[in-house]
Amino acid sequence: MLIQVENLHKNYGNVEAVKGVSFSVQEGSLFSLLGTNGAGKSTIIGILTTLLAQTKGRVEIGGFDVWRGADGVRALIGVVFQDSVLDPLLTVRENLAIRGSLYNMGIARLKSAVDNAVRLTDIGDFASRPYEQLSGGQRRRVDIARALINTPRLLFLDEPTTGLDPKTRRDIWRLIRDLQRSNGMTVFLTTHYMEEAAESDDIVVIHKGEIKAQGTPLELKTRHVSDMLKLTLTNGRYIERKLDKTIDALPIIEGYKGQIANVEVINGTLDDVFLNLTEGFDDVG
Repeated sequence: MLIQVENLHKNYGNVEAVKGVSFSVQEGSLFSLLGTNGAGKSTIIGILTTLLAQTKGRVEIGGFDVWRGADGVRALIGVVFQDSVLDPLLTVRENLAIRGSLYNMGIARLKSAVDNAVRLTDIGDFASRPYEQLSGGQRRRVDIARALINTPRLLFLDEPTTGLDPKTRRDIWRLIRDLQRSNGMTVFLTTHYMEEAAESDDIVVIHKGEIKAQGTPLELKTRHVSDMLKLTLTNGRYIERKLDKTIDALPIIEGYKGQIANVEVINGTLDDVFLNLTEGFDDVG
């Protein structure tokens, strides 16, 4: 496992932001951490990226303790934060070069690293323009390029497409998936968009600092939501039945044979899973 988290706690004074969370992340996988605002996602990201110290618990990345071995962890990771940390007045290449210089690269290696990040994210057409002159989608590509400067084994994406239009979100995700598949990179995602987590290898749903569910998208849908059968009969009557399994619709349909004007089976979604696990609670921290 590339990431191991055991009994993680984080307190801010009297507020328990993270309450005994445990999970692991397989190398080369796409892992998603889902939760409402204030659920503890950003706190966990802060600990994993060595920006925050945990109150209690064991957290390792690539065999390095995230606090005692922070330098080793930082050499393995790249981070795309919710808000950009790049200088708006500098060009894209200048921003990337400054980031690369933090890894003590020589001039030739630094140039190669910048060129590689530009190529991987396909930002060559605007790499000489100031960051402040770019569109939202272009800026996000540059933010990802910045995170790739050190060729990380693990890429953290903290709500990377918030505020982007649907087409730009789709393009950014095509880029992320291409990077993962071509480089075998592990991706750790936090997001509010359930469809972005649909292709994850593993998902953790966190609420009020605690894990409410964990598994593949299919496992979560199987455990936490039901399919729905909707029948409209020829006499105008309307029937809805929850289904434990989709195939359970067949005997119900057979029972109304000859009376059905319309039939629809609606599959449960990750949105339904998320709402069922988190709806009706107030977040605190």
